[in-house]
Amino acid sequence: MLEVKNISYSYGPCKVLHDISFKVESGELMCVLGPNGCGKTTLLKNILGLLSPSVGSIWIDGQEIRKLSPKQLAQVMAYIPQEHTPPFPYTVFDVVLMGRTAYLASNLSVPGKKDEAIAEEALADLNITYLKDKIYTKISGGERQLVLIARALVQQPKLLVMDEPTSSLDFGKQNVVLEHARNLSRKGISILMVTHDPGHALFCADQVVTMKKGRLLKIGTPQEVISEESMQEMYGTEVKIGNICLPDERNIRVCVPVPTLTQGISA
Repeated sequence: MLEVKNISYSYGPCKVLHDISFKVESGELMCVLGPNGCGKTTLLKNILGLLSPSVGSIWIDGQEIRKLSPKQLAQVMAYIPQEHTPPFPYTVFDVVLMGRTAYLASNLSVPGKKDEAIAEEALADLNITYLKDKIYTKISGGERQLVLIARALVQQPKLLVMDEPTSSLDFGKQNVVLEHARNLSRKGISILMVTHDPGHALFCADQVVTMKKGRLLKIGTPQEVISEESMQEMYGTEVKIGNICLPDERNIRVCVPVPTLTQGISA
């Protein structure tokens, strides 16, 4: 579905990505995991077509991204940002319906009944139909993030790219978004999620890519990649990993840092 082939990227003389390669298969949820400043955002911008690799190439659904028009790219890949506040008080339904823009004949075209039906279905799939007529800027952060997922779904993409989608949410709402992401991948949508929290990758990822200082460290399942030793190497802090059983009888691992008063905070 998505293949990143040996890409590097530089901002002027400063090289920030070094020979990165990985694949996201159809229906797979992959987390890109790493500390702040490791190059995750730059990697994401290259995948989204906002930047072009200095070296290497990026392919989606068998096509090289740089050869696709913005409209073509929007029909195969959708982006969900960390947070979003529109300049006007649109209704939730209008925000979701905007995801159909890539399928309209022109910028002056009006969404039709089919587009509205697809938007209705996306709201229903995420159990947020009750938000349809509410003002987007006046709903909670967790609800807003689900609306952004619905907007992405109406693009009918093959790949969802999520940039730290829970970063502005409270603890309870984070797992709601992660559960929806996991369920969407089970329905066949490929998902690439960028996060700095190993707990998120342990909770929902099929595959994990770890990064540090612009370089890829490891690729594999969460069980293969996320260990106390590897997380300490990547984040520079001691962690402990344990197992818990959820009410649905899933056993998952959790990762928590070991606090020390002598540790400083750096960017």
